[in-house]
Amino acid sequence: MASPRLLRTCLLAALSAVLVASAEIGPAQADPPEVAAAAVTFSDSFDGPAGAAVDSTKWQIETGDNVNNHERQYYTSGNKNAALDGQGRLVITARRENPANYQCWYGTCQYTSARLNTAGKFNAQYGHVEARLKVPRGQGMWPAFWMLGTPVDWPDSGEIDIMENVGFEPSTVHGTIHGPGYSGSGGIGAAYSLPNGQAFADAFHTFAVDWAPDSITWSVDGNVYQRRTPADLGGRQWVFNKPFFLILNLAVGGYWPGDPDGSTVFPQQLVVDHVSVTTGDSPAGGAIRGLAGKCVDVAGANSVNGTPVQLHDCNGSAAQRWTVGSDGTLRALGKCLDATGNGTADGTPVQLWDCTGGPNQRWAVSSARDIVNPQADKCLDVTGNNTANGTRLQIWTCTGGGNQKWTVG
Repeated sequence: MASPRLLRTCLLAALSAVLVASAEIGPAQADPPEVAAAAVTFSDSFDGPAGAAVDSTKWQIETGDNVNNHERQYYTSGNKNAALDGQGRLVITARRENPANYQCWYGTCQYTSARLNTAGKFNAQYGHVEARLKVPRGQGMWPAFWMLGTPVDWPDSGEIDIMENVGFEPSTVHGTIHGPGYSGSGGIGAAYSLPNGQAFADAFHTFAVDWAPDSITWSVDGNVYQRRTPADLGGRQWVFNKPFFLILNLAVGGYWPGDPDGSTVFPQQLVVDHVSVTTGDSPAGGAIRGLAGKCVDVAGANSVNGTPVQLHDCNGSAAQRWTVGSDGTLRALGKCLDATGNGTADGTPVQLWDCTGGPNQRWAVSSARDIVNPQADKCLDVTGNNTANGTRLQIWTCTGGGNQKWTVG
């Protein structure tokens, strides 16, 4: 685990049912929608009897110490420090060992814990990578969900830290990328803090990245808090266009979190509800085609919040590659299709915006090829039935017209 630093299971594979309309009488109940569902390429919900080890076809257990960060734990094998709880969760336990039977870089180890990875079993390249976790608490605790590029030649092979938490910041998690010239304390990232002094150890939270060829976007519980692109590297190399494997671990001590002290109560646990990786029909997404065979397009391929979404000749660019999120979102350029201002009225324009988890960013694709915002009970619509390039898209009462029919993927 490099200083400042991944995946989610149990994915909802379909979008919610939706109201569609007939041409004469307006909206009416329709058959359940057919959706361009995300493909689950990796998933673990940690089902099994209490005390069992993790699935060895998905995970391998690392052993030993970590001198690089001056961590204090010894990672053990088997189910000593990583076991199922019998309720669909993995529990990684950090223990104070007295007396200890393991040798670390600094002498006899005082703590044991566990670190798991998917190296040689599963590699991700692009998609939605997610884990639902409950972190430990206490000075010196350092849980992480992260990824390393293959083959590992750190930092040149790259690292994506989906979630790191250090015990002295109970309300804050960090997301970071590391690569050649921006590693260790020079990693590029940002922090996300819960409001009102809430601690991440108090409840489960979902940590995710949405990873595309030219962007990585971090979120907590669906709330996006940063997006990184090659432009953020100041001319240094973007190394995130190749396979990465997943890692879950609970470290004790180290340069960043500092050592446990008298206030730290052991054992401490990192509890993992699920991990998953999902992709669309292709890692980079697919086109949404509509009126006159034209495509849903982000104007100017601009990822700035508020950029109009329009109709345009299909060109295969990133501005026209959309993925269907497991949460009902439609995503391009690392952001979401959004009904402006949370509007529900006819004529509300749609735009690109940071993914917030709000109902104005939820969409369902019906068997009649409507794309419906369930909150508004309205369809994605080409304004004025106009086929010209640059025609703004909006939401409108579903009519069954050709300007509301879309083919996804």
